[in-house]
Amino acid sequence: MFDRYRFVGAICAALVLAVSPPARAQLPDFTQLVEQNNAAVVNISTTQKVAANEQQMPEGLEIPEGTPFDDFFRHYFGEGGGSDGQPSEAKSLGSGFIMSADGYIITNHHVVKGADEIVVRLQDRRELVAKIVGSDKRSDVALLKIEASQLPTVKLGSSEKLKVGEWVLAIGSPFGFDHSATAGIVSAKGRSLPSDNYVPFIQTDVAINPGNSGGPLFNLNGEVVGVNSQIYSRTGGFMGLSFAIPIEVAMQVVDQLKASGRVSRGWLGVQIQDVTRELAESFDMKKPQGALVSKVLSKSPAEAAGVQIGDIVLEFNGQAVDTSAALPPMVGMTKVGEVAKIKLLRNGAIKELSIKIGALPDEEEPAMGTAEPDAVPLKRMGASVADLTPELREQFEVPRGGVLVYGVNPGPAYEAGLRRGDVILRIQDKEINGVKQLVELEKTLPAGKSLAVLVQRRDGSIFLAMKLKDEKQ
Repeated sequence: MFDRYRFVGAICAALVLAVSPPARAQLPDFTQLVEQNNAAVVNISTTQKVAANEQQMPEGLEIPEGTPFDDFFRHYFGEGGGSDGQPSEAKSLGSGFIMSADGYIITNHHVVKGADEIVVRLQDRRELVAKIVGSDKRSDVALLKIEASQLPTVKLGSSEKLKVGEWVLAIGSPFGFDHSATAGIVSAKGRSLPSDNYVPFIQTDVAINPGNSGGPLFNLNGEVVGVNSQIYSRTGGFMGLSFAIPIEVAMQVVDQLKASGRVSRGWLGVQIQDVTRELAESFDMKKPQGALVSKVLSKSPAEAAGVQIGDIVLEFNGQAVDTSAALPPMVGMTKVGEVAKIKLLRNGAIKELSIKIGALPDEEEPAMGTAEPDAVPLKRMGASVADLTPELREQFEVPRGGVLVYGVNPGPAYEAGLRRGDVILRIQDKEINGVKQLVELEKTLPAGKSLAVLVQRRDGSIFLAMKLKDEKQ
């Protein structure tokens, strides 16, 4: 006999099973991962002597100890003492992890920068004085050494295998709270930050705070895939954006620091920028992509290989260059002396060049002039310009051609981003030789079309996209 109640019950049970989440959708258990790796994570405290004549804490300003801004103010103003003529001390905290049983420790450059004494505290509460084997500002990686043996170590993994959305865990000492574990997911890969062009950061939403710097970022296999380095914050504390140095980048730096105490990076000798939608239009590109060359440095590998201003690098050694931020890490991790292949777009045609990679030189601060010569107005652009004197050429590092922007009014030039003090070097494919030539050229420029304007600034060369409104104004 047909039992409709039993039939309906069976159907309901089947539906429940069909909509129930699978076991793999459950949240991960990090307990074993933490137990296995806690002992290899260390607390790092540094002390720096501050001379009595250095700037002290502003009068009336008190920063409670342990706040997000504590390290910042202690670093720049000391402990607020020194009024009696005696030197004071600035202290800071960070994290690190043991990479070898004989005492080599990885941390951040900014954790140990300028330190007179570095103390490493282990999980068993031993405190050992560490020495700096080497430290690299550009990657924010430092290698320390303590005198100890048979130490617990971490297992290194691969950041290249990480996927966006994958679970990761950090262990460190936020605000001095040793061996704090926080978890989250990978938010993005290959992030470029304004001050760190040579590191393709891993972005996560793991809670990272002051004191976490230099600590390890683990995957679910218990392997270190990154070194926690920076946070994006408007308050000084965690806001959901954390950045870690990929372990491959860190280990390449560590190997060089261990071998020679310094880091050598690949170098092309170009200044680059992103291709915006307007610039893509000016170069007749279907979509924005690649790294636009705005300057080729003299006697550089790029100059020797024939790279030109206005070239757009699309590939480096077979790897696609989608944005300008993608190129520096690729070049930086290439061995000095190696021959690299680049594919670029020049005047609408694809070209391939071979470049022998050079060594990245030390940073130098360019000079800046203040002279103000007579200016000539450019009515269509809404700017006034002047010829460069020999002194200005030396100060702006412009050996030939170019005109100095003396003033900018509301209009096309201002909307494009042109500013007082810029030097206009080129418009589209026309090099600017002087004010007289530019005045005549302005009359012939088309309206309603984005024009690529190359300018020289204190911090380098850059292309701007300018669109003139009409030809008669």
